[in-house]
Order: sequence, then C-alpha cells, then structure tokens
Amino acid sequence: MQLPVSRGPIGSALIEALETSDLGFSFDQVHGLLDSALPACDVLYDEDLQLVLFILYELHYAGFEGIDDRWEWHPRLIELRARIEDVLEARLREAAGNIPEIEPRAEVVAEALFSMSQDTGGPSVASFVARHADLDQAKEFLIHKSVYQLKEADPHTWAIPRLAGRAKAALVEIQADEYGGGRSGHMHSELFARTMEGLELDSSFGAYINQIPAITLASVNTMSLFGLHRRLRGAICGHLAIYEMTSSIPNSRYARGFRRLGFESPVTDYFDEHVEADAVHEQIAGRDLAGGLVEEDPSTAEQVFFGAAAVCYLDDLVGRWQLDAWEQRQSSLRKSLVQA
Repeated sequence: MQLPVSRGPIGSALIEALETSDLGFSFDQVHGLLDSALPACDVLYDEDLQLVLFILYELHYAGFEGIDDRWEWHPRLIELRARIEDVLEARLREAAGNIPEIEPRAEVVAEALFSMSQDTGGPSVASFVARHADLDQAKEFLIHKSVYQLKEADPHTWAIPRLAGRAKAALVEIQADEYGGGRSGHMHSELFARTMEGLELDSSFGAYINQIPAITLASVNTMSLFGLHRRLRGAICGHLAIYEMTSSIPNSRYARGFRRLGFESPVTDYFDEHVEADAVHEQIAGRDLAGGLVEEDPSTAEQVFFGAAAVCYLDDLVGRWQLDAWEQRQSSLRKSLVQA
C-alpha cells in the first residue's frame, strides 16, 4: 500500500522521514511533537496518533510501496511506537477496570469469557445493517472492516511462537481455518475482498485508509499491540476468544442485511462462512486457547481478561461512532463515499 496522507504534525514529520530513506534521520522533532501531544489527547480518538501507530505497525506487516524495509526495526521508530503504545495500553486498562480473579481451570475461564461475550449491551451495527442500512452505509461498513479483514488473522498469528502445548495447538487450528486450510481462495481475507468487489469497492489493502477514522484504527492497532508483545500474549488470546465468541450471530445478521439489499454469493460468502466457522472457533478459542493458556500458566489470566475487555470496549466505541453518524444521516467515514 501507499503511505497514507498525514493527519497532523507528528504523522507529517514521520512520513517525511520515511520518504527520505535516510536511516540516519534524526527523530528529535517527532519526539518533541509527541511530548506536546500526549498529555492533551484522548489517544483512542486522536487522528494523528492513531495513524502514526498504524504506520509504525504496518512496517511489521507488508510495509509500504517505495519505503525501505529497514525502517521496521529502526531504534528511534521503535521508541516512538513504544511511547504511543504505553498511552494506548494505559487508556485501555483504565477502561477495562479491575479484572476479577478467576480459578485457573480451562472450563472456568471459558465460562467467564462466554459470560462477557453475552454481556456487551452495546450498539448493534449488525442489527442496523440487517434491517436499515442503505447501500452507501453498507459500503461504509465494509470500509471500516477492511482495515483488519483484508489481513484477517495476521495480528493474532504473532502469538503462535509465544505459546506452547494446548494453547498453541488451538491457535494453529483456528488460524489454519482463517487462512483457508491452505487454499488461497478460501482465505477469509480473500472472501472479504470478494465481498468488497461485489459492491464495486477497491479490495486492495489500505485503499481507504485516508477515510477510516481514528477510533476504527484504534481497534485494529490494539490487535497489533497485543500480538507483537510477548508479555501481552494472554491479551491477544483473550482478544481472539471474545472476537470469535461474538462473531457468529452478528455475521448472520450482516448476511441478512446484504441479501435485503439484493446481494447473494459471492458477496455474502464471507459472512456465511463465519456463521459456521466461528460457532466452532468460539469453543476452541474459549476452552483450549484462552482456557488452556491460563491452566498452563495462571499468571496470564489477568492478561486474557484484559484483552477480552478491550475488545468489548472498543467494539462498543466503534459501533457508536458508526450508528451515531448514520442516525444523523451523515457519513461515518472521514470523507464520505460521495466526496471520494
């Protein structure tokens, strides 16, 4: 993908540095700008910081066209990333509140996670798409999801070498399905790309990055935060467990909404696949992945439930962002499809 357009002074300075290909570039100015920005912002909604974090994380995935891959491990960029990560993690921990102590048995962990997944109570984008969304809103919904779904499973895959035993086997089993069981056309990211193409949207990763708001980027950046840190391996497992547990019913509603708008396969294939797959995955993720991890290493319990709480919290915020805009007949994107 191409580097995004900057959304503020920090991003502008970062992008300028990356484009110079000067690995000796001094990042003093960037860090100075960050000194001023961090105390005054809500990191979840700060357009500049979330885009900067997205860029820094993307260097660890597919990178950017024309940008030197050696930037991935540049010490000053890692330092910059860590400073934003610290604020993001603190913000999420504050939102998660106190994590109750759970008996370190797989069944107990799974039951507690299933209880969390049933207790979200947040706004239902799925219900809105099923019953009310018009074509432009359906397209916006896909654009929001595209920043993760077009590389679905990748942030969670970072955890595979950081796990062992039952938890590792469970994660590999889930991820194998996400990647299509070795068949590229069945990869969930490929299914989602075909959904976008069916609505005449650009299915290349990052095509709409300049339209995606900070809160949506925050939900995706959180996956990379959890996945890229070994100390947070419990959080990425808890994140995936809740993600799978809260997926099957919403995807059935999304499928219903797209059929209401006149679409069938291949547009609905992605959602139909998740209705079946995630009904199985939720059991594996709850009992074998998260539960197996905690049973083997009780010290990860707090992280597992922190990760799960973060998903619930961010999903609520992203849902409210979209529904508030649509209820006011406004675009939920930074630049509407009509303007694009």
